[in-house]
Amino acid sequence: MSLEEIMIQLNQLETNLQDLVGVNNENFLYLEEKYGVEIRYRDNTLLIKGEHNGEKVKSVIELMDKSMKQYGRLSKNDLPHLVASVNSNREERYLEMMSDVLTRTFSGKPIKARTFGQKMLIDEIKNHDLCFAIGPAGTGKTFLAVAYAVDLLKKNEISKIILTRPAVEAGENLGFLPGDLKEKVDPYLRPLYDALDDLLSQERTERYIEKGIIEIAPLAYMRGRTLDNAVVILDEAQNTTKSQMMMFLSRLGENSKMIVNGDIQQIDLPYNQESGLVIAKRYLKDIKEISFVQLSTSDIVRHPLVSKILKGFEKGAIEDEKNSNNRR
Repeated sequence: MSLEEIMIQLNQLETNLQDLVGVNNENFLYLEEKYGVEIRYRDNTLLIKGEHNGEKVKSVIELMDKSMKQYGRLSKNDLPHLVASVNSNREERYLEMMSDVLTRTFSGKPIKARTFGQKMLIDEIKNHDLCFAIGPAGTGKTFLAVAYAVDLLKKNEISKIILTRPAVEAGENLGFLPGDLKEKVDPYLRPLYDALDDLLSQERTERYIEKGIIEIAPLAYMRGRTLDNAVVILDEAQNTTKSQMMMFLSRLGENSKMIVNGDIQQIDLPYNQESGLVIAKRYLKDIKEISFVQLSTSDIVRHPLVSKILKGFEKGAIEDEKNSNNRR
């Protein structure tokens, strides 16, 4: 099969070529591997050579150019999301999505959706008093929920942020850890502290915690309370029991929102105990006032290797189950 050759005139691009290419040519190397093409420079022209996909690569490069012109930055971690946008013919939607700022960190960095799944999550959180975000690690579930809560707090639309998670050990025993209950549980709440420190600064986070404006506590501390004028975030919800989930959801008070985050692929409960998150999804899915947002590996915004690792484990688990069934 003959190779097709697609050309892009460099004078048609508004971004410096070196910025598009990336450090050590990493951006174009990614596109070459992803699409099975070669990208070369000749005179004032970019040449894209391959048996197919040349037009898609051209579209990705043009979207890279527009993104850098509009937002002034582009990293290798952004490329899978640009590629997904081009593959689904949603380039303009991607640029529109990237213009929506949820809030800013204390240093002024804008917090925005980086994938369509994240954009959907932000929209659903805004439009529902109870939203479940279900998906793998690295998809931004916790950070976006905390960012939204902090934004409402800054606008004085709520008076309190409550962050909680079940104190279920992932292969460890809390009883053998040193210190009092707070010292035992704090390591399990560290992701929540990290998100707050990034958004508010460590000093302000500590001050808000001292004043009770922000409360970070194990799920058991929610029992018997009614939570008004607050955003209440339940993290690691896959490790709740049915009774814990019912208890938590029934705490919802006036002018409050609840965001429930979890990954049903990482349940640390005993094998004979069904996850409260799984049960809630099954029991509540038809209530229109409640939103369930399913994130996937394509929404992972950590190191690109994380997505490959999780896909590898998912594929391996399927193969293991097949082999187990064949031996029966």
